[in-house]
Formats: sequence, structure tokens, C-alpha cells
Amino acid sequence: MGVSHISNRSEQQPEGWSRRGILGVLGAVPAVALTGCSSGSADASENTSGTGTSGSVSTKASPAVKQPVISVTPADGTRKAAFTSPVEVTVTDGTLASVTVTGNDGSTLAGSLDEAGTTWTSTAHPYSGTKYTVTAQAGGAAAQTATFTTKSPGETFVGYFTPEANSTSGVGMPVSINFSHAVTDKAAVEKAITVTAEPAVEIVGHWFSATRLDFRPKTYWAAGTTITLGLRLKDVEGSNGVYGMQSKDVTFHIGRAQISTVDLSSKKMTVERDGATLATYPVSGGDSDHTTWSGIMVISERFKQTRMESSTVGLGDEYDISDVPHAQRLTTSGTFIHGNYWASTSIFGTQNTSHGCVGLHDAKGANDSSVAGYEFYASSMLGDVVIVKNSGERTVEAANGLNGWNLSWADWTAGSAL
Repeated sequence: MGVSHISNRSEQQPEGWSRRGILGVLGAVPAVALTGCSSGSADASENTSGTGTSGSVSTKASPAVKQPVISVTPADGTRKAAFTSPVEVTVTDGTLASVTVTGNDGSTLAGSLDEAGTTWTSTAHPYSGTKYTVTAQAGGAAAQTATFTTKSPGETFVGYFTPEANSTSGVGMPVSINFSHAVTDKAAVEKAITVTAEPAVEIVGHWFSATRLDFRPKTYWAAGTTITLGLRLKDVEGSNGVYGMQSKDVTFHIGRAQISTVDLSSKKMTVERDGATLATYPVSGGDSDHTTWSGIMVISERFKQTRMESSTVGLGDEYDISDVPHAQRLTTSGTFIHGNYWASTSIFGTQNTSHGCVGLHDAKGANDSSVAGYEFYASSMLGDVVIVKNSGERTVEAANGLNGWNLSWADWTAGSAL
């Protein structure tokens, strides 16, 4: 019987002789035909009849059949394979019947076969830090396997996203991503992120800095929208030698549409929900020395009670209040809309007296449900829109909080890297 031939590197071959791992042979060599023989020379014959005539047996052998040999890149047994190149499987003296590439994390790599049927190439790169098993078959022979492990990147980055997974927010909430490392290849990173909505709407990203990328539609989200964030950052090179670590999908929800408009000329706030007026409250805004930002602002944090200290916003020791009730953040720089129990009730609706925040009458302890501060806080959620006008101050910067709605659509889309 013929013996299958396995192509492999011999002990005498120098290290690094080949970059390809040889899987082995698919198929077997048929047995060559046995030849006749005698005790004499090859030309000897034996008289087999009484008449003295002689006969001979042919000694020609059948030609050897070439065997398919399968090779894999990265080579079988590689422990620190590159994850920036596709996987390739090739066969000589045959055609590939099937190829599968499976990671120890359960992932699989899809691929395509060339027209000749001799080269299979993965359509995506393997993940870093993953052990892969390649199973390939050529012709009708048994499948052969090879394994390799990709190296782990030296430096990595992740994206911290807002809002939280499975949360429900107001119609003004953008999808905001802050990266743990500055991004220089913004196009590659933005391309690896998808934001989709149901009902469908056009959504575009805008880079505020090398570490912040926000997504929003042209106008506020429709009430009841479901948003899906797809992060495919794993092994994306965000900057030189720094690779992403995430591959996940996250879903958010948009609740009812609540938009509140603060007019600091009349010192009143009107709260509208789903197009109907829900409430009107007297308010007090920033005084002439500490005017309140104007423009569209989005509630980004909420505290039933919190400490507010003037030194944290560059105002020295002007105030330090340990239990400000019903505080809701509007800007990163420190603008809140909050309850106020320490001022006379007479100022609300008549005077702007604050250091820049918008205040509503409230009670100490944050438990009196009859006051304006409590009511507005109870009706609000993260992502609700608060519009301030007639404050005597310029429009808030779009990057100061989740306030990208202050940019025109043209300016917003110009901030995309795609």
C-alpha cells in the first residue's frame, strides 16, 4: 500500500525557513502495481508448457499521483501572530472544498475563495489576543487543522458612552463617546462606530476634540425612539500603536418629549410635554455680574441634593451650600437649574439674583412636594431640553455639556471625519 506524504519542515531546515504552516496532505497515494519476477535476471522466462513455448509478465509501475498540500498563514503553532493582516489558506495540487476559522472566544472569520479554488482569504482580520483553529479540506479527503494565537496590543483605548445602556432619556440626549486615549485617526474610529434609530433618521457624528465624539440627528429625537450604538473598535488603530478594545452593541430609549423654555426677561419658565403646556414656574436667573448662558441646554446630571461651592467655578469663597435641592446640570462649567430654599420667595418671577444658575423656589431637605423645585425635578429626566433666552449672555458653547444642538446642521456635519 502507498504511504501518504506529509509536507513539513525537517530538523535540518533553518529556523524561519517558511512563514506558512503546512497542514498536511489531503488524499492518499494509490498503490503501485506489483511486478512479476523470477530467480534469474529480469529477462528470464519460465517454460510453462510441454511444447517449450515461453511467456513474460509486464514490470511497468503506475505513475505516482500528486497529493494536495494545504498551507496556512499565520503558520501552524504561531504564538504571537499579527492581528493586522487577514488569514490565508492555500492549496497546491488540488482545490479547497471548505475552510473555517474559529476563535477561542466563539467568533468566526468569514472569507472568500479565489476563482481557481486554491486560495481562501478572510474578509476581516483576526482579533488580537485570540487563539484560532483553522479547519480546511481539499477534495474528498479528511479535514486538516492548524492553530495560531494572535499577539495582544501594547497600548489600548476604550470609549465611555452616554447615556447608559438600556436607559430612557429625553429627546435632547445625544450619544456622546469619550475616549480614554487621544484619537489621531478619527476617520478609522468613526467608521467603526454606528448609531441607528427606530424610527429611522439620519444621524451624524461630530468631533469636539481628539477624545470626544457625539452623534445626533438634525432635530430632536422623536418621542419613543429606540437607539442602537454599535462599537466595533476592537483592534482599530486610533493612534500610532494604540488599538481599541470594544466590540459590542448598546441600546438606549427616548421617552416623552419635554422641552422647558426659561425667559429671563419675564423670569418665567414654561414646561411643555409632547407639545402641550405642562406647567409654568417663576424663576430667578443670573444677576448682571453673573449672567446665565443662553441657548439650548440638555440635562446631563441630576441630584436630589448636592453641595455647591463657589471656589469650584472660579468665584472664590462667595458661597458654600451643602444641601442644594433638586439640582440638574446644564453645562460642564457649572450651570444648573435647581431648587433654592435660602432666598426670599419674592425674588422668583421678579429678580435675577443668582451666580448664573436658574433657581426655583424650594424647601430645605428636598422633600416638600408642593414647591416648584420639587415639581420640576420630579417631571424631568436626563436628556430633557432646557432653553434659556433673554439672559444677556451669549450662547453656550456646544462642547460645554451635551449642548451640540446650538450648532447648525451644516456646522454639525462639518465636524464628522467621514
